[in-house]
Amino acid sequence: QVQPVESGGGLVQAGGSLRLSCEAPGRTISSYSMGWFRQAPGKEREFVAAISYRGANTDYADSVKGRFTISRDRAKNTLYLQMNSLRPEDTAVYYCNTINYYSDPRRPLYDYWGQGTQVTVSS
Repeated sequence: QVQPVESGGGLVQAGGSLRLSCEAPGRTISSYSMGWFRQAPGKEREFVAAISYRGANTDYADSVKGRFTISRDRAKNTLYLQMNSLRPEDTAVYYCNTINYYSDPRRPLYDYWGQGTQVTVSS
């Protein structure tokens, strides 16, 4: 298991957009189902979105459905999270991790977390 590397976070105004990326150096992400999770200050980590290893199936938390899109580029071995219409409540550190899509797509498969990438949405 290789520690994931997240990037793309930043400070944006409400209504803005960001595109997050996730890579796992030395590991073939394309061979695994993947998920995005986030943790806001004072709260536990929560599920955001998931995608099957081939990218045919996706799952989203109700709070982000219609605004966020999870995708993957198998050739680049990279996972993405396109975030549109951002709200202040989206402020959190965002993490990616492997999942078992057909077992429980909303839970991480392993307890190996990267540093995450900070997303701050101002009102």
